[in-house]
Amino acid sequence: MFVGRKRELTALQTRYDRGGFQFAVVYGRRRVGKTSLLNAFTQDKRTLFFTALEQSDHDNLRDFSAAIARFFQLPEDMVSFPSWTSAIDYLAERAQQERFVLVFDEFPYAVKRNESLPSILQVAIDHKLKHTNLFLALCGSNQGLMESRVLGKKSPLYGRRTIQIKLQQLGYLEVREMLPNVEPQDAFRYYGCFGGVPYYLELIDSATSLRENLSSLYFDPAGFLYDEPFGLLRQELSEPALYSSVLRAIAGGANRQKEIADRTGISATTLPSYLRTLENLSIVERTVPFGKNARTSKRGLYRIRDACYDFWFRFVMPATSSIEAGLGGAALAQLDDSRLDEYLGRRFERLCAEWLTRQAIAEKLPLPVTNVGSWWGTNPRKRAQDDIDVIAADEGHKRLIIGECKYRESFDESAEIADLESKRDLVPGHHAEHLYLFTKYPVSEGTARKCLERTDLHAVSLNEMYEG
Repeated sequence: MFVGRKRELTALQTRYDRGGFQFAVVYGRRRVGKTSLLNAFTQDKRTLFFTALEQSDHDNLRDFSAAIARFFQLPEDMVSFPSWTSAIDYLAERAQQERFVLVFDEFPYAVKRNESLPSILQVAIDHKLKHTNLFLALCGSNQGLMESRVLGKKSPLYGRRTIQIKLQQLGYLEVREMLPNVEPQDAFRYYGCFGGVPYYLELIDSATSLRENLSSLYFDPAGFLYDEPFGLLRQELSEPALYSSVLRAIAGGANRQKEIADRTGISATTLPSYLRTLENLSIVERTVPFGKNARTSKRGLYRIRDACYDFWFRFVMPATSSIEAGLGGAALAQLDDSRLDEYLGRRFERLCAEWLTRQAIAEKLPLPVTNVGSWWGTNPRKRAQDDIDVIAADEGHKRLIIGECKYRESFDESAEIADLESKRDLVPGHHAEHLYLFTKYPVSEGTARKCLERTDLHAVSLNEMYEG
């Protein structure tokens, strides 16, 4: 099922409509939907689609030659290009006569076997392809190689792409589209445990319960996701074991560099390079308190951005011995509802931030928001550490929306509102004009009445967030 991706499809179509030579680079983690995106984009276009394999350069070139022969309806036994240069030169000649799309999927596989391929493409672009109507799309899952060999400043192809798309996971509303028969409460639980990778979502059997899906996909040695996160680390990185230790530490609550170094035993001087790599892969994110400079602040916290990795390193990896022994059901039973809700509470804060961002883009918030984040630090009134779960800021006028996120069955709503009131001026140089209370379930009638009576107080339930 293909859902979402409207922004990416629009961007690709806009470049295509401009005519002339266009060079698109599409990359992102495995199974995120890159090929599906390009299939959707090219469904009404004449397209030569080629996928490189993990095989010899000779075999990839042979398969490329066969794909060209089929596309132009030439006898395959008569077409065998002796080199990549000759194959691309032939395409350049044809592209002068007609407009078509060339999708070169899994480009990193071809480059691993022939490191000169980017240079060959660069020469072809500079001398021949740029004078044609070819729409060239290079696609790959090895993010490190795509960024270094295609987009990096040292790459022969640097500066030649006309559009690049680093494809991210689907958002929570798109995930709900992929699970059409699931109610918002369960849609969020699936989103928090599986993330927004389309392929993983297609594995979910929405006719059964969340726990049954967790059991069959995570807590069974035959389950697709049982070894998936570590398997992806093995494919992408040269030291998967060390990266795995870093992720396990973060999932277990070590969010500062010193805490991660202490828990993993990795030197504090070498740890930053591991963290930067995980950030570049969109697995981990480093956040700083709102208003602080991300480059210079020493108060940064590391969190696992990818929900599948977050869930796996928090609950599955520590239970691998039990799962391998056939005791996955018992291991899952240890994950009772209170522990699962505690984990989902952290993911709920991300959902609230995502909702604020969507509302800001749609201009549905009471302020013109340019930044969404969170804040933590010392509260001078309390003389203690404090935090604000979510912040949406109108930076130009130093005005804020501040919010509290409560993924609980019930809580003292009046106390939380009072706490938000006390934090209006907690962020230096800013003032909170609007207070938001984000909740798992709709607030009480009394709180709802307060929101109606005031213009600065808002309550948003999880169900309401799924209304768009």
